Amino acid sequence: MKKIYFLSDAHLGSWAIAHRRTQERRLVNFLESIRHDAEAIYLLGDMFDFWYEFRTVVPKGYTRFLGKLSELTDQGIEIHFFIGNHDIWVYDYLQQECGLILHKAPFTTEIMGRVFYLAHGDGLGDRDWKFTVLRSIFHSSVLRRLFSCIHPRWSIPFGMRWAKHSRLKRVDGKEPDYMGEDREPLVLFSKSYLRGHPNINYFIFGHRHIMLDLMLSATARVTILGDWITHFSYAVFDGETLVLDRFVEGEDDAGRRSY
Repeated sequence: MKKIYFLSDAHLGSWAIAHRRTQERRLVNFLESIRHDAEAIYLLGDMFDFWYEFRTVVPKGYTRFLGKLSELTDQGIEIHFFIGNHDIWVYDYLQQECGLILHKAPFTTEIMGRVFYLAHGDGLGDRDWKFTVLRSIFHSSVLRRLFSCIHPRWSIPFGMRWAKHSRLKRVDGKEPDYMGEDREPLVLFSKSYLRGHPNINYFIFGHRHIMLDLMLSATARVTILGDWITHFSYAVFDGETLVLDRFVEGEDDAGRRSY
């Protein structure tokens, strides 16, 4: 039976992650483990800690990950890549060289008879004005062009340092714990959106680095995917049920724990 996989927030290459080479290998091993039954894979943002494409230059590294993505798309597996707030600046490299399908906005689609609302999650339901201002700056086409004028020798390290600082300023480098159904921005957004779009069955997000699976109604639920830094988590849909799980190397499907 073919399945649909969802994962997010690997932050590959992060200068704040000491085990980043091992982390990349673990992600590649997971992708290899699902190649036999994956019909499609949705990467829901922040797969890179910082990514900026110049016209003829892309960031150094990620060869194992990019090679595996290319191998899977060559095999006929559909892979969707959503930009996050750390890898906004994606243009055509991943599409042309790796065969990915790029999404720069939330995406609603029908999968195996169910309706999914898919997004990274940044900017949805979050009323923090500082983040809103920063997000608008990062999405500015004018500022992108100005940044492109800086030589990659300086611009790429600047971006990597910025991303590292963003992570380390949090307590223990982690996102806040689940804030509860009445305070969690992505849950509040999903409830509000569902009122105007009652046909949606699944809301799936990244961004928050927490594992959450919450029923919103008799026919709708919201899932936050965790991350590939500490949780090594993903969701899988088989046409009937959606399971939020963790990847444990060396264990088969029956040995993986569900949440």
